[in-house]
Amino acid sequence: MPEMSGGGGVVQALIAHGITSVYCLPGIQNDHLFNALFDAGDAIEAIHTRHEQGAAYMALGAALATGKPQVYSVVPGPGLLNATAALATAQSCSAPVLALCGQIPSKLIGKGHGMLHEIPNQIGILRTLTKWTERIERPQDAPALVAQAFQQMGSGRSQPAGLEIAPDILQARADMDAVAPLAAIPQPLDEDAIERAAKRLEKAEHPLIFVGGGALDASAEVRALAGRLGAPVVAYRRGKGVMDDRHPLAQVVPGGHALWPSADVVLAVGTRLQWPSTTWGVDDKLTVIKIDADPAEMDKIRTPEIAVVGDAAAVLKRFNDHLRHLPEKRPDREAASRAVKEATARKLSVLEPQGAYCRALRDVLPDNGVLVEELTQVGYASRVLYEARHPRSFVTSGYQGTLGWGVATALGVKHALGDVPVVSINGDGGFMFTMPELATAVRHRISLVTVVFNDAAYGNVRRMQIDIHGNRVIASDLTNPDFVKLGESFGILSLRAHNPEGFRAALEQALAANEPALIEVPVGDMPFPWPHIDLPRVRGRK
Repeated sequence: MPEMSGGGGVVQALIAHGITSVYCLPGIQNDHLFNALFDAGDAIEAIHTRHEQGAAYMALGAALATGKPQVYSVVPGPGLLNATAALATAQSCSAPVLALCGQIPSKLIGKGHGMLHEIPNQIGILRTLTKWTERIERPQDAPALVAQAFQQMGSGRSQPAGLEIAPDILQARADMDAVAPLAAIPQPLDEDAIERAAKRLEKAEHPLIFVGGGALDASAEVRALAGRLGAPVVAYRRGKGVMDDRHPLAQVVPGGHALWPSADVVLAVGTRLQWPSTTWGVDDKLTVIKIDADPAEMDKIRTPEIAVVGDAAAVLKRFNDHLRHLPEKRPDREAASRAVKEATARKLSVLEPQGAYCRALRDVLPDNGVLVEELTQVGYASRVLYEARHPRSFVTSGYQGTLGWGVATALGVKHALGDVPVVSINGDGGFMFTMPELATAVRHRISLVTVVFNDAAYGNVRRMQIDIHGNRVIASDLTNPDFVKLGESFGILSLRAHNPEGFRAALEQALAANEPALIEVPVGDMPFPWPHIDLPRVRGRK
């Protein structure tokens, strides 16, 4: 690499790592980064948003949809802080998102002079929300530090990384040494633990598999192991789609809860196993085997009897190697799982009209279409009612429960996946958090279909105030614009549907148009989904 600016070194390093888009909002401290983006031409594009949270959410959505690293850029201080909800969600969802954050002039960092956008210990904030963060202190260090950031995101448990760079370092020029992408830091497998786990699974009479976000890239290995063991596979949010929900061994949370009392061996793949371990109950008749890329997760909540640290696909491949002598299917166990699955579906049939809306979404979206859920009644119910058929086809904020993430995150999903249809479902409360990003959809021609279920309230909050807190309704009712007119004012296709049948027709029209679209669905109170999701203890002592 010839002499170039620090900004040029960053941009060229991003390109060398396969980055083709930076989700961003420009500002004075990052001017020389944007000069470098401009000079790079078609090799990398700047996707600019209307708010810093939109840029970070778009990067998050792209990372969750592809499993590959994505990048956003914001100015320091308020720019960084505006983006932190998205960064916290990336951390909780183990998403490889690189936060490129500006700084005040390098010689003034930490002085407290009140420079534009200065906040104390900005790098400390970044380090709290990332796996790895460093400051680029010399322009010639940029390529190597970018390479280290990508190496960290791609090693072990994938999580966000951060890089700080001051405006004078972005502007300064130096001779640069090109740095090739670095190999992932190796994570040796404990073959003894794998063999012990495989033997215990083979002897299990009632095995259960729970999958989380750490299993998304191990779908084939999970299916093979589940078939050999005849083990039902339970997913809630992040693990939906690891096992095609049409498979007789695929179970949603209520099905897993029904099977929990009789389980003798539970395999947790890339999941904290939080609810079963803390709420459903455990006893000395239950063996827990845990696979996780992060060794720190092994001693949280409940220490498993057998812990295997490593990439889920690699570990499960070794499990399958040890169990290769077993038949590929266990028809008797599949039949038993199917019966539980059918009984669960009957119990969940009371969740209407949420079920009808979820069926409409499933029927209209192709198998590879992506649903991005939000914190709304149809969104909550979709975790147990929507049929996910592929990994990464159901995008959720996981335990962070990030209200308002939906529109901007779904824009990132759609932008990253190109022609794959993507639908974002929102409540009217959450929708307004990133509603201005409809302008981003139009500006960058991102054909996202956004659905707003409108009950004129923070509906889940209001429902709990009525049902749980003695009708103390406060600060939960909302005043909304006419959402169809709002959408039309952005120049996007805007429709209104009053029932599931009308919603199905509107969704078909919106997806066929292949342009940004908004569908408003006025709704009233719906059956509360939580009694079917947040389930009681069924095992062990309190």
